Amino acid sequence: MTAPERRYVITFGCPDRTGIIARISGFLAEHGGWIVEAAYHTDPDTGWFFTRQVVRADSLPFDAAGLRARFGEVAADLSAESSWQVSDTGERRRAVVLVSKAGHCLYDLLGRVASGELDVDIAAVIGNHESLADITRAHGIPFHHVPFPAGGKEAAFEQVRKLVDEHDPHAVVLARFMQILPADLCRDWAGRAINIHHSFLPSFIGAKPYHQAHTRGVKLVGATCHYVTADLDAGPIIEQDVIRVGHGDSVEDMVRKGRDIEKVTLARGLRWHLENRVLVHGNRTVVF
Repeated sequence: MTAPERRYVITFGCPDRTGIIARISGFLAEHGGWIVEAAYHTDPDTGWFFTRQVVRADSLPFDAAGLRARFGEVAADLSAESSWQVSDTGERRRAVVLVSKAGHCLYDLLGRVASGELDVDIAAVIGNHESLADITRAHGIPFHHVPFPAGGKEAAFEQVRKLVDEHDPHAVVLARFMQILPADLCRDWAGRAINIHHSFLPSFIGAKPYHQAHTRGVKLVGATCHYVTADLDAGPIIEQDVIRVGHGDSVEDMVRKGRDIEKVTLARGLRWHLENRVLVHGNRTVVF
């Protein structure tokens, strides 16, 4: 199988005005940049412009670092500040996965990676229980057990931080990790920590969401994939999906259906994040 064509991906946001597209495309054309994908969005509520540009790497006379340096001038002219980045598809994406006991999301991610459907290296799996150690190691991935004893969570999170940061991952995936990240980790992993919540946010926040939903008699349950912030389960949403349930479904039925939605929603959200398709502005996202 031939290797995919190497590309540079520019994601960009700035205050909306005339001439933005011309400025960006003109810059790329000036250097021979061959655009193979382009998407645009203007948010009338915030007056902000967003774009994602994909350029053939072999069409430019410089590497990704050179593109960043030169495109920085364009970004400054358009008042983009820090709302832009250049990524290189030739750089392998790395993820670290945090888990507890529930394994359905981890099993799904491992299967997608093993089949080549999800193009990422899972550098490590970290669990506060050992339940998922065997399946992780069966895929040739290191598993680290970090217990979270009562009164010892601060030290446990410091150990988790050390294990995660040594891999410098593009994504820290909370795959049903039943611990609340402290504010300092939310800050340091901002834009990289991704959570899957087993309900349809903002409804049914917190513990036992399916029990809450069953009591309420809902007809749809689902999952939300979002970036982690210090506000519990309230970070920018990447993806959501739902499945229909009926009056005859028990809590166990709803949990089973919900797990199916969780797996798909997390996989989609992680893929879009790794492909630099998600632009965050405030507490909202644009997903190209």
